[in-house]
Order: sequence, then structure tokens, then C-alpha cells
Amino acid sequence: MQGASFIEKMKKTDRNIVVFYGSQTGTAEGFSNRLVKDARDYGMKGMVADPKEYDMSELCHLPEITNSLAVFCMATYGEGEPTDNAQDFYNWMQSTGNSLEGVHFAVFGLGNKTYEQFNTIGIYTDQRLAELGATRVFDLGIGDENNNMEEDFISWKQRFWPAVCEFFGVQATEEECSSRQYELVVHHNISMNEVYTGELDCLMSLQIQKLPFDANNPFLAPVIVNRKLNKGQSRHLMHLELDISGSNISYNAGDHVAVYPANDVSLVNRLGERLGVNLDTVITLKNLDVDSSKMYPFPCPTTYRTALTHYLDITSPPHSNVLVELAQYASDLKEQETIRKMDCSSAEGKALYHSWVLDAERDILTVLEDLPSLHPPMDYLCELLPRLQARYYSIASSAKVHPTSIHICAAVVEYTTKTGRVFKGVATNWLKNKVITDSCLRPSVPMYVRKSQFRLPFTASKPVVMIGPGTGIAPFMGFIQERAWLKEQGEEVGETILYFGCRHRNEDFLYQEELQEFEKAGVLTQLNVAFSRDQRHKVYVQHLLKKNKEYLWKLIHFSNVHIYVCGDAHNMARDVKATFHAIAEEVGELSHAEAVDYFKQLTISGHYSQDVWS
Repeated sequence: MQGASFIEKMKKTDRNIVVFYGSQTGTAEGFSNRLVKDARDYGMKGMVADPKEYDMSELCHLPEITNSLAVFCMATYGEGEPTDNAQDFYNWMQSTGNSLEGVHFAVFGLGNKTYEQFNTIGIYTDQRLAELGATRVFDLGIGDENNNMEEDFISWKQRFWPAVCEFFGVQATEEECSSRQYELVVHHNISMNEVYTGELDCLMSLQIQKLPFDANNPFLAPVIVNRKLNKGQSRHLMHLELDISGSNISYNAGDHVAVYPANDVSLVNRLGERLGVNLDTVITLKNLDVDSSKMYPFPCPTTYRTALTHYLDITSPPHSNVLVELAQYASDLKEQETIRKMDCSSAEGKALYHSWVLDAERDILTVLEDLPSLHPPMDYLCELLPRLQARYYSIASSAKVHPTSIHICAAVVEYTTKTGRVFKGVATNWLKNKVITDSCLRPSVPMYVRKSQFRLPFTASKPVVMIGPGTGIAPFMGFIQERAWLKEQGEEVGETILYFGCRHRNEDFLYQEELQEFEKAGVLTQLNVAFSRDQRHKVYVQHLLKKNKEYLWKLIHFSNVHIYVCGDAHNMARDVKATFHAIAEEVGELSHAEAVDYFKQLTISGHYSQDVWS
């Protein structure tokens, strides 16, 4: 593994704790920062480290530092995969035979129980480090995003630090530590050419585009198509096409396109008004720790407006630690007490945080609106809020057919919360508003492609069964396009079977004309559609699977079929899997345990693949 030396950095800056993170959405990185901040309360000095930037084979040298400890906050992405920044570290753990004797470690895993491979990476990291001879200082922590990740982390952290103190023979210091990590610098005389306006890494990178394009250097893709797919008025399902001409971006059917959205302008303006701040003030938030590898929480110098629009997540419910940090700025003592109670360290506090923040879906603006005496400094708010993350969509096209464009199929998120406010999904509403006009200036989207393991079989003659209700059809549009193209090239193409589901035939039968044309051309050998609300009893894709159980079992057991599932992980994917288990039991005459194991083996062999979200 190549990378900088974290051991040298720790020695040079007199640190004894290093917290590594594997993070796809920023949560694991945020937890890592909080652990390093906590370390000061115990007379320890820590550093947050991205494993992608360091030579992780140096772990064996950590015992050279007295009372040293490595903590790993490791998220599991998708179906049991490491996050992008932890892939190299994961590969190293799998291949290394180096002894880690004398290394002290602890792991907190982040995952989502709706996924079958729950917390795989955190569990593997904990087990593998122990196998290599490292000493576990505290038990593996398990965070579940489907329940309450914040609560899980706080509960683990409250037990973690006493265990660390006991292990190393230290105790909490009496010294009062500043809660601030960054200091505010206001720029009065600065050229706007030196000010970030939404770039992720290099200044002017969105104005002057340079290859290659990736997560830190997204391509500004023009939107060439933006059309509504459904006929009903209650929802807005959309199809977009992004022009990637000249970008050198390649993709395969099944990959994901990542887009970097912007927050709603009206929300940003309301935040500025609520806190009485000139949003066009040019600022830098500079790390008080001069030896930190992360000097700024987001690209600086920039304006408050840019930070709140492009860099910060202002629509998710704020974590309890953020609220507790802000409590000191409430002038009303009752409000201050209410906020402090929500620290999730007690059952009462957890219940209050659940009901007042999570269940009510309050974001930072609604928190400020409902607590009128709360007036935190805008710079501190910017320090505490998490980063606005890229949104991932399954690509709805094949590069064989559309080499210069990437297609997106998405549902606009908009609903009324328990407080009577309208919540609008950041990315889908931002994409919806990328309207194409008659002017020569086309709207654009900062994007890059994330490779996926969700792939058609290498041999085109193998049969495929695709199950994707709603916008879960996205990757299958790419799959079907590719199978049609292969057929046109004269290749033998196996059975291509689609199970699609929607509410009403006349309202949201997505891509109806295209699918029926594919069926007419013999590319789609079966088009099975479940219209859930067109009859008295609801019919879903799993009901159609059950109806065709004999034929499906024949494909599964005798024809080496590849099964693909895309869509909702919480209900649909589970119900579909349970239906396949039932088919194996009823037609294949397997016991329930045998059926579960049978499909587990299909998953391992790549014959049962899921691209699901919660």
C-alpha cells in the first residue's frame, strides 16, 4: 500500500490516538471527529485519518508510541462492500500476513439492518485485526441506520471511554476544553477569484473543467432531457439524460451515477434571515489544531451562502450532539433545558430526541424556528453541520446504446411532516428544476460514475430474471437496452424476463412504450407487470413470482439463471427473497433452512444480485 506515514505524523505532533474512518456519506467521518474531540477530555491527543491517504501496513509500528490506540469507524456500503476510501485498506487486511501484536484497537461499525450484509465491514475489521494479533481494547460497536445510528454511537461511546481509561490507567482531566474546532476568519478585501463557489477540491474546477473526472473533480454534465414519466398529479417520476460528451467518462449498465445537489435557495435565505447574517460575507473556518490534516471543514475561503447551498447538509435532522453544543446559545432557560435533555444519554433524552427531532423530521431551520430564543453564531453552526453528500442513482441506460449520455430515473420526494411543514428531498427537487428552456444555456449537473458489481452475466446466452418495481426499473432499462444491442450484433441472447410493479396501469407504468417494443422485438421474453391498486386486493411483484413458481424454479435450478432485484430494501427486497425461499420449499421440496442456504449460495456465486436502498 502506498501513502503517507501516519506513524511519523503522530510522533511529530505528539498524538497517541488515531481514528480511521471508512465513510460513504460522511457519518463515519463525523463520528471519528467526535472521538478525537473527546480524547482531549482524557488528556489524550488524537488525529482523524482517511485510510486512503496513508500506508496502512504501518499499523504494526503503532506500539512504538506509548499508550497508543487505533480506532476504526467503518461503514458498510451497499451489499457488504467497503466504502470507496476504505477499499485499499480492506484489500490489505485480506492479503496481509503481518503481525499486529502490541497494537491496541477498537471498532465501531456503521450499517443498515434492512440490508442482508449488515455491518459486514465493521465486523470483518474487528475480527481480522484480532486474527493478526492486535489487542481489542473494547467490544465492537454496531450502529444501525435503520434504527438510530446516533443513539447506537453514543451508547457505545459512553462505555468505550471508561474502558480506554481502565486499559491505559488514565482518567478524565479537570481541565475545561474548548468545544470549538475551527476559528472564524472574515475576509474584507479578497478577490472573488480566490473564493470557492461550490468546487469540491480545486478552485475554478467547475469553470475550467479538466480530466480526469471523479468524486473530487465532478464533470459538469449538461441536462439534455428532463421529462415526467407518469401521468398522475400526486407524484412526479422523472427521466433525465446527462450529456457526457468529451468527458472521457465510461460506464457499464448497472453502475451508479453520483450527483452533487444544491440546497433550496429559499431555505438558505431563511437561515440567513433567522440568524441575522449577511450570507455574502466571505469567510474561512480554520482548524485550531495547526497539525491537523484537515485544515477546513469545507473548501475555504467561501461565503456563508455557498457553504449553506453547496457544502452543508441543512435538511437532515441534526444529531443530538449538535443540539447539545448549540444549547448554550438559547437565552430562554426552559428552551436551553429542553435542548440539553436531548443528549441521548438517558431514556428520557432519547425519547425526547426521537419525538421532537426524528419523528417530527425537524431540520436545523425548523429547530431554530421552533426555539425562538436560540441564536447560535452562524460560523459555529457551519462548523457543526455535516457535509452535504452526493446522491447515487442506478444508471438507466447502456453505454453500448448511449455512449455519450447517462440516464436517470427518479421519484421526486415531497410530503408533509408531522409539524405540518412540507419536506422536499434535496436532490430530486433540484433535479426536477433542471428545466430545459429555449435559451442556449443548458442546466448542468456535477456528476461522476461509481462502478458497481451489479452486472449482466458475461455470457449473453444465460437467462436473466429482473425484478424492479417503481424506479427500481432503472438499471434494467440499461440491461434490456444492452441485451437488445447484443441481439442486433448477432449474439445469442438468453431469456430476458422482467417483473415490474407500479400503482396504476394508466398512471405510472414507467417506460411502457419502450418495454412493449422490447417485448414485441423478442428482446423481453416475458414482461410481467403488477398494478398494485388497479383492483380491490393489492398485487405486488412477489405475487406474480409466486404465480410463475414452477417455471422460475426450473430456471433457477436447471438453467443457471441470474436473478437481479432493484428497489426498496426495507419491504420489497425482503418480500421477494422470502417468496423465492417459499418457491424453493414448495417446488424444490427443500426445508426452510435448506432454501435459505440455497439462495445464500446463489448470492455468493453472483447468481442473485441486489441493488437496493432504504
